[in-house]
Amino acid sequence: MSAKLVRLEAAPDLVEQVYRRLLDAISDGSLAPGQRITQEDIAEQLAVSRQPVLQALRLLKKDGFVQDAPGRGVLVAPLDAGWTLKIYQVRGALDSLAARLAAAARFQLDPALIAQGRQAARGRDVKAMIDADLAFHDAIYAASGNPLIAETAHQHWRHLRRVMGAVLQQSRQRDAVWDEHEAVARAIAAGDVEGAARLMEHHGQHAAENLAQRLPQLLTSPALQTPT
Repeated sequence: MSAKLVRLEAAPDLVEQVYRRLLDAISDGSLAPGQRITQEDIAEQLAVSRQPVLQALRLLKKDGFVQDAPGRGVLVAPLDAGWTLKIYQVRGALDSLAARLAAAARFQLDPALIAQGRQAARGRDVKAMIDADLAFHDAIYAASGNPLIAETAHQHWRHLRRVMGAVLQQSRQRDAVWDEHEAVARAIAAGDVEGAARLMEHHGQHAAENLAQRLPQLLTSPALQTPT
């Protein structure tokens, strides 16, 4: 396995740490779709016993990120463009509602969120790009005053992160994403309820269209084809 994973310190929530580390690797492409992974290899790289790795892999399998491999180990699950577009539809509806409620409160988003996002977009750290994007949307979820929005959206963000990771590795539209984010933030601060919802809906549609256009190409790209 080519991915280089940083060792973890032992802790009571070790299973969760292993789960998160593997999910990060799957999301940023370090563990590519179709790549075979084994308990022994992961345990050695993370310097943990095989038991928390086994439990973490079971959780990843339940959540649809890995699947059984012929013989030993598991495979990173393939990306599914059709299913991901359905997730974007749900996320778009939740984001539009959150923007509407946040605008009703005239919430002022921290300008640092935009600045950090633009800085990440200029770099090569895909995880930093994804984290910045999620931080922006999380701020709007929190500003909505409805905790069920974030709770529901986060169920889908785990899957969107890995698709975003595949797209962001080659996307040339990173700055445009943050232009859209900034426009949403301005509408929310101005109390433009309908405008904020409309801009957020457009943002989600644009992301889904970009995915529909690029993901089929990425699925056949040599960069995502890892021998098993």
